[in-house]
Amino acid sequence: MTASPIIDVRNISKAYGSGTGRFEALRDVSLQIGQGESVAIVGKSGSGKSTLMHIIALLDTPDAGTVSFAGQDALSLSPRRISELRNKEFGFVFQQFFLTPGTSVLDNVTLPLKIAGMPAGMRKERGLTVLDQFELADKASNKATDLSGGQKQRVVISRALVNEPNVIFADEPTGNLDTATGTVVEDSLFALSRDLGITLVIVTHDEDLAARCDRQIIIRDGAIAAETSRTGAAA
Repeated sequence: MTASPIIDVRNISKAYGSGTGRFEALRDVSLQIGQGESVAIVGKSGSGKSTLMHIIALLDTPDAGTVSFAGQDALSLSPRRISELRNKEFGFVFQQFFLTPGTSVLDNVTLPLKIAGMPAGMRKERGLTVLDQFELADKASNKATDLSGGQKQRVVISRALVNEPNVIFADEPTGNLDTATGTVVEDSLFALSRDLGITLVIVTHDEDLAARCDRQIIIRDGAIAAETSRTGAAA
């Protein structure tokens, strides 16, 4: 990695349960991600890859270790400041879409702006601009749950992009899509990274998707087992 790290994770560990039921999800993991990088976190189910992403994205806290964002110790922030940082700096794309039923496409896309307190007129303008980028402006007043799977995922990407984030976290972003639609979604994500310098952190078991990223972090039994670059060489 040559870019200066926007995300710096040092010696993090995370366990769930206690006694004989204790499960170590992560064990002494360190990872740095540069601005504009695309990084795939790869591993089998239960390997700890989703736990790692949730901690990096400040959706969960480690039992030990540090998480820094743009040089700031994120774990020292108050819950309110962490929420503000997530809403301002991060965008999220999940396999399950998490769209609000019965609510319009535009309202779903502009939710982060509403949370941030942006006035309604500005929210609408920004939301329509982003939807237009993904050829969905004509669907703005439709109910989000009435769309196709590929359209729903493009709405989710629009929502992730609407607050102009520095980092997009994507957890199995093409897991519910057919191959052709998944490729369109992948192309959209990598175009954002290439054209806008957005950092991509993608959790996936899809080898083809992972191979498109600048780096692959392979997680096994809660630890980093290997790192490779897009050329296949060890990182």
